[in-house]
Amino acid sequence: MAAKYPVPSSDKILALSCTNVGVGPGGTTAMLARVSIVDYKGQVMLDTYVSPTMQVSDYRTATTGIESSHLLSPDTPAFTQVQQHVADLIKGKVLVGHSLWNDLSVLGIPHPAVATRDVALYQPFRNALRSPNQVIGLQTLMWHLMCRRCQDGQLHPVENARAALDLYRTVSSEWEGAIAIGNWPSCLPPSTFSRCYL
Repeated sequence: MAAKYPVPSSDKILALSCTNVGVGPGGTTAMLARVSIVDYKGQVMLDTYVSPTMQVSDYRTATTGIESSHLLSPDTPAFTQVQQHVADLIKGKVLVGHSLWNDLSVLGIPHPAVATRDVALYQPFRNALRSPNQVIGLQTLMWHLMCRRCQDGQLHPVENARAALDLYRTVSSEWEGAIAIGNWPSCLPPSTFSRCYL
């Protein structure tokens, strides 16, 4: 029996992570400020700040490390330029990440659901931490499943992308084996983000 979905080769797998700043009243609405993409080996393919499209009301510097000088530099690329570059990079690829719906939402780029591997939604990870019905943070997943710290101090999207990728690689055979026979091993993302998936 042929596999329903063929196992992707390592050159077809990328990991994505974004860092956001706050816009609007109180800075509660997320806007893309930095995006990072790494390949299957963890090599950086893209790591860039993004010029804001709206007035930033909260740089969230304590957690993001981002300051106005990062985003307002004349060398910082425009959102549309970064968005197109990311769309070109991830087209036809399997995308690994943590809570990918947040990243895809701020990027404004939908991606085929079947071509996502979201460690926040992977049911065996949730079961291992006895939290089958809730999203577990990347820092918690890394500590409990790999005995490794991440996100100590400030968030760093390259580190986060590599961490999600490392988690995926530890179970990739099982994960891809389940998908190959049509047994999707992950929960669904929040329905309010369905527009982020094709």
